[in-house]
Parts: sequence; structure tokens; C-alpha cells
Amino acid sequence: MTHPVLARAEKLVRVGDIVGAEATLVSLVETEGDQALVLALDDFPAKDLLAVLRDFDSARESVVNLLVSPEQFARAVVLERRYGDISHERLHGMINSVIFRAGADPGEFLAAIAELEGGSEVLADYLHERAENLEHFFRSGVFDFFADGDDSLDELSDDERLDALSDENIGGPFLSHSEVSDHDWMELAWTLRYQQPEIFREVLLILRARARAEEQQQAAAATQAPAPAARPAFGDPDEESAL
Repeated sequence: MTHPVLARAEKLVRVGDIVGAEATLVSLVETEGDQALVLALDDFPAKDLLAVLRDFDSARESVVNLLVSPEQFARAVVLERRYGDISHERLHGMINSVIFRAGADPGEFLAAIAELEGGSEVLADYLHERAENLEHFFRSGVFDFFADGDDSLDELSDDERLDALSDENIGGPFLSHSEVSDHDWMELAWTLRYQQPEIFREVLLILRARARAEEQQQAAAATQAPAPAARPAFGDPDEESAL
């Protein structure tokens, strides 16, 4: 049976009162404890949970962000693409505030997201603006374009490099976790590459496919663009004199 608090929160989300909905959910913690909210969120519609999560981030924390489970968060965040947010600003805020919260295991959250249909696409959205950094990190083991990375895999093809991600004896970390602990995209990329290599592989392939599609669209647009009208040659005999 749905908890009465959830019913009230759902109604508030429908009328656009996200702050009120969040406060209603938090009231459950105040009356019945943290675990009561964790259990109740299993029955809270993912789209409504997403509406609440989108309004809060590490700069504006919510108890909901601090208690949502990996599975609950994954069900909600895969719906983010419906908003069509090209900048993915809200997505960044949600993911950073939840998976890097104190005591959380980022790898567990990332695995839960990738397990769902569309989950890897969401992670690719998160890293879209960092596609070149991710590619460089994949090839060299470092993020700095000007730093010396490992060149032991230079002879491998991209497919061989991707396969090597899951080999414990190849492609080991060259950066320690403390060096990338920014609670942002670098730490997420590092976690994927060294803790969830298959997910890293899938996200990287998605980003590559998107880059190729964008290049093809740009090339097609360039060929379809009308050529500028030719100007008549100076002194055209058919042109009337201005005199």
C-alpha cells in the first residue's frame, strides 16, 4: 500500500511544487526515520523522483539525494533524456550530488545506471562535452593532454585496447584515485575505466558513434548548401550601360 506521504508528494509534483514535494518526503524521515523513506521510495514513481532530484544538487542538498538507493536513482535518472536538456547541466548536478555523497560507492551507482536500458546513453550524455578528454584518458591513462602517459599499448588497435580494459594485467591505473577525486567528471571517468571497464567501453563507443554521426551531418550540410550566385563578369556585353 502506498504511503500517504507519497500520495501527497505526487500531487505536489503534478502541480509543480517541487520544493513542497521534497519537504513532504523529508517529513517521513523526521517522523519515521531514514529507512522509512528509503523503503517508501521504492513505491514513488521514477518520474516524480526525478523531478525532485533535478531541483537539488551538491550546492542545494536534499535528504532525498542523500538516501536514494542506486536502483531507485538509476530508474529515475534514465528518464532525464526526456527533458531534452542539451547542456546536461541538471544531469551533472544530480549525478555528482548522489553518487559522490559521503559513504556512497560510485561504482555501485554507475553499475545500476548502466544495467537499465538507456543507462549507458545517460552516462554518455554526462561525458559528452568531455569526449576528447575521455579518449585521451583511454589511450594514455592520464587526463592532461601535455603530460606523458603510458605508451606500452601504442601498437594495439582501438579494438584491442578496448578489449584490454577488462584484462587485469593490462591498462592498470596510472593515476591514483586521490589524484582525480574531484567529485566530478574526472573521478567518474576514472571509476568507469578501472572499476567498471565494460561500462567505460560501452560509453566510449557511444561517444565515438555520436562524433561520427555529427561529422557526417556536417559533411552532408556542407554539400547541400547552395553555391553562391555567380556575379556577372565585368564588361558583360549583354549588360546595359549605366551611362
